[in-house]
Amino acid sequence: MMISRRMFVAGAAASAFALRGGAWAQGPDGLVVRTKSGVLRGEMAGDARVFRGVPFAEAPVGALRFRPPVKGKAWTGERAATEFAAAAMQPGGGTFSQSEDCLYLNVWAPKGKGPFPVFVWIHGGGFTGGRSFDPVQDGAKFANAGIVCVTVAYRLGVFGFLDFEPLLGASYAGSANNGLRDVIASLAWVKEDIGAFGGDAARVTIGGESAGAKLADILMGVPSAEGLFHQVISESGGAERIAPRANALKVGKGFGEVWGKGDLLTADPKALIEAQTSFMKTWPQHFPLRAEIDGVLIPRLPVETIAAGSTKGKRLLIGTNREESASFIGPHPAKDPGAGDLGNLPVGTFDEVYAKYAGLYPEMSVEGRRIRATTAEEYWIPSMRALDAHVRGGGKAWDYRVDFFETTGRLKDYAYHSLETPMIWDKPRESVGNAVAEASLSGQMHAAWVAFIQGETPAAAGLPVWPAYRSDTRDTMIFDTTSRIEAKPQEAEMRLWDGLL
Repeated sequence: MMISRRMFVAGAAASAFALRGGAWAQGPDGLVVRTKSGVLRGEMAGDARVFRGVPFAEAPVGALRFRPPVKGKAWTGERAATEFAAAAMQPGGGTFSQSEDCLYLNVWAPKGKGPFPVFVWIHGGGFTGGRSFDPVQDGAKFANAGIVCVTVAYRLGVFGFLDFEPLLGASYAGSANNGLRDVIASLAWVKEDIGAFGGDAARVTIGGESAGAKLADILMGVPSAEGLFHQVISESGGAERIAPRANALKVGKGFGEVWGKGDLLTADPKALIEAQTSFMKTWPQHFPLRAEIDGVLIPRLPVETIAAGSTKGKRLLIGTNREESASFIGPHPAKDPGAGDLGNLPVGTFDEVYAKYAGLYPEMSVEGRRIRATTAEEYWIPSMRALDAHVRGGGKAWDYRVDFFETTGRLKDYAYHSLETPMIWDKPRESVGNAVAEASLSGQMHAAWVAFIQGETPAAAGLPVWPAYRSDTRDTMIFDTTSRIEAKPQEAEMRLWDGLL
């Protein structure tokens, strides 16, 4: 991000403030903070203090393209933190700016010095899209509840999830994990600097939805990240979006065939995105751009590391929506799921399981069974594998399923992918037919998430008591117009997937 002269004001007041503040400090109004990298000035957003576009690593450009993130350099003077930085490079122009220079985060903080618990949000977008400043993910309401909320960016697509070793040499080995490394770098920044904003580095919850949840779940199985967080929230995630090294190298070679002979290190980033789009249209596997088991950052399947105790003593809130895949294959899918619809399994393996759905759900429409089975393959079963591994490894957890659906719109009657996200941020959709019911559930879910982040049992007025998860009883919160606890939901369906994922 280019910094204008207005973003740096090296005044005597700022210098004096920095000198007397020690490692961390806040000005009298809390809008000027001194981090270990330098002085930031934020602004008020309602009752919350907000700091936008805070760098947590060097710009990954030039010699740093396709390289692991590098700790950011300190600056002098006072840096304005009042504007969001550009989003990571991704397909589509959108309504927001994009740049390779994208490693920034945003902080919403309560008034006062704290210490307050911290919630770090990792955005979704299939590892190829998304941004840290989506209007829905405005952290003001979390800040108003006494939580420091941080939203982080990471490199996307070929910039963050492609192994360039086959194309650029051995020094680029493991570059498919750079997006994940970016998130780890942001968490290292939180550990070092969140105290300046009143945050408690000993009470950090990481969380996300979709790809963000998958990254959070993978992080539970990354040894070097163990000391950077203490709780996890996973909405429609799972730790399976990861490739064996051989597959990652094959994907790298495949992209190279589409790219041709141009210089990858000096190419226009838009040209790389165009090549990425062409590559993904022809590659036989869905979601080819993903993290990899490189033997360094990720030594083995994350669920194996988790089951071995990497999250022992930590807490997890995890769940999925009942018909996630309606968002992708449509509310009325006309054909059985194919390779382009599956995130994890070969078509033949999936078909063997899917063939049993008709016998299990004879009353369900064919369209409904297609949606249900695809949801299980991509979200539900991977989430259950991460959940059971976490509990087996000595962690504590709470499980949920969203059954609530909207009564109007293209996806009416389905608990579709990302339906819960605005409700978690207490921003329910106001245009749906059952907006009053959605607003009520939104308040409950937001309150339950707040309670969890604060270290309590997730709870809210109007919800039943939410028992901790046990693998033998699988007590699950079913979020609906009237929420309930259900033991072993979809048990027969779950058994269909034994031994897979």
